[in-house]
Amino acid sequence: MTDLSQSQTAQGAAASEQPTAAGSLRRKRRIGEVIIQSFLFLCGFLSIFITVGIVYELGKESLLFFGSRQWENSNKPITQRIEVDTTQFAVSTSGFTLDIEDLIRVDEELMLITGLDETLVTVERGFDGSEAVAHNAGAVIEIATEATLREFFTTTQWNPQIGQFGIWALATSTLLTSAIAVVVALPLGLATAVYLSEYASQKARNTLKPILEILAGVPTVVYGYFALTFMTPLLRSIFGKDVVAIYNTASAGIVIGILILPLVSSMSEDALSAVPRSLREAAYGLGATRLETAVKVVVPAAFSGIVAAFIVAVSRAIGETMIVAIAAGAGPAFTFNPFQSAETMTGHIVRISGGDLSYDSLDYNSIFAIGLMLFFMTLALNIFSQRIVRRFREVYE
Repeated sequence: MTDLSQSQTAQGAAASEQPTAAGSLRRKRRIGEVIIQSFLFLCGFLSIFITVGIVYELGKESLLFFGSRQWENSNKPITQRIEVDTTQFAVSTSGFTLDIEDLIRVDEELMLITGLDETLVTVERGFDGSEAVAHNAGAVIEIATEATLREFFTTTQWNPQIGQFGIWALATSTLLTSAIAVVVALPLGLATAVYLSEYASQKARNTLKPILEILAGVPTVVYGYFALTFMTPLLRSIFGKDVVAIYNTASAGIVIGILILPLVSSMSEDALSAVPRSLREAAYGLGATRLETAVKVVVPAAFSGIVAAFIVAVSRAIGETMIVAIAAGAGPAFTFNPFQSAETMTGHIVRISGGDLSYDSLDYNSIFAIGLMLFFMTLALNIFSQRIVRRFREVYE
């Protein structure tokens, strides 16, 4: 009996010591792990901070674009002296066309146009708190231009210098070149990935993959001149010089497809190689051929990874700059004809930012509005890809 009680006492003492030992192990800190965890946390924080900073700067400058009032010289002088109480006066026929409800400025006085009869203008004097004063004949009228979200998203003419703010003239060209690039890159990239994953020997794979990586390493400005000097003449020789313009979105889109081809093939090949070998062996055991196994088993099993590769490639195509700046054209045009010249969003940013733009001007602020539009386009693509990946993700053990 004494031996039994002593044994129970010893077991109780051992049990009481166990949590203490485990607790001491949990409380022990390893300096190396702490440094690595802190570094990873810092990297994650910096990535989030940089993203928020980009959105903040784009949003701040875009608000200046949508909220600021700019004045443009109409080259339309008044042809008679305007007294303080005059509400109707004549203007010349030259210069910009005036419309009812246009806000104009003569010297420092603001006027709202309430009526038009050929060259006779009826206005509301001293608008927006400005002082109504007399103006001599020959004073030039300035027209107020102000971008609105409604005009930005519902019109198709883009020229901020004359008050045209329709983003679709640039957005359609961007989407058109990206669509052409996708048509070129996705089938070829997926076919290349299937070959490398299912058919190629190790020696062939080791030879072909570096060649594909060389395509990804070529500077985009070289691709741009390749599109202009090789792809465009090739298209003109096939479809005719009267059909294909020298600068066109088709050649730019095809070459962008060549640019993103290594991205599609490499990421898709990684997704296909991650499919367990047991699925292939099971298909072979059921009598499937290599092609049937690749198309009906391996590709569906790697679908989420393939979709992720596609979305990344599309985002890369939308953000491409130098190819479209060189080969697509330098004038905004609302067109769906791939053989005509058109300017993309990134190409427009490059073109006007290379000139002498004054800070806080309408053209300067429009760059950030276009950049914010591009950001939200790629963000929407990434959100869509995440939903697709979660929906079709396959987990293998």
